[in-house]
Amino acid sequence: MITLAAGAGFTVPDVNEMFTFKTLAQFRVGGITFHITFITILMFFLTALVAALFVAAFRRPAVVPGKLQNVMEAGVDAVRENIVLPTIGPDGERYLPLLTAMFFFVFAMNFMEVVPGVQFPISSHMAIPAFFAALSYVVFIFLGVRKQGPLHYIKNSLIPPGVPIFILPLVILIEFFSKFIVRPLTLAIRLFANMMAGHVMLTIFFLASAYFLYRGNSILLKIFSPGPIVLSIILIGFEMFIGLIQAFIITILTAVYIDESLHPAH
Repeated sequence: MITLAAGAGFTVPDVNEMFTFKTLAQFRVGGITFHITFITILMFFLTALVAALFVAAFRRPAVVPGKLQNVMEAGVDAVRENIVLPTIGPDGERYLPLLTAMFFFVFAMNFMEVVPGVQFPISSHMAIPAFFAALSYVVFIFLGVRKQGPLHYIKNSLIPPGVPIFILPLVILIEFFSKFIVRPLTLAIRLFANMMAGHVMLTIFFLASAYFLYRGNSILLKIFSPGPIVLSIILIGFEMFIGLIQAFIITILTAVYIDESLHPAH
């Protein structure tokens, strides 16, 4: 648990302390030790919650939708109209469930940053963004190979049209690293880095504000301490927006990669 610094002044907490949770239980499978923490439980709870909301909303869809069905339909329609159709086109309808689930699950994990009592974005643990990057990676390669065939997919992925023959080896090398190595890495790091930075920023602002208000010896610190508190509240709204944007970005990039696999430009 992060505590306020005592003594001479405020001390920024160690970054590891912000992202480390006590192990509640552990077990071994195949020589690998798995640790169950508060975040693990929360992640599975969110998975069950998001799934339950969709099941409850669409298990028995009504012509005149109720409140839950109305809200969930609006969410699905937002993904469909703003991500799937503009990016993939009509062929993207069959991938709407995957992309909708990705968007809502990532947003739910990001939203935990501003939930009292939790205040931690689960996607700031690298394993979660890495999972979604791996999922996107497997999906777009599988679809590309199935749609174009292995040889045509590799050719269309690595050899852009109109490239002069004398620089073709360099272009193939660049395209290979860009699409098959850098692409999944950037997909994961983008989500991880943004949510981690936001969590660190909010933690420091709130701890510093509390220190200035309750433990600061200077009258000036006590007088001006509401300023950082107000700024922290503003940053909470900004962090909610960032969480939404990051869910949108990872989903639309996955849609772009699917589109490239289904509709090669050459």
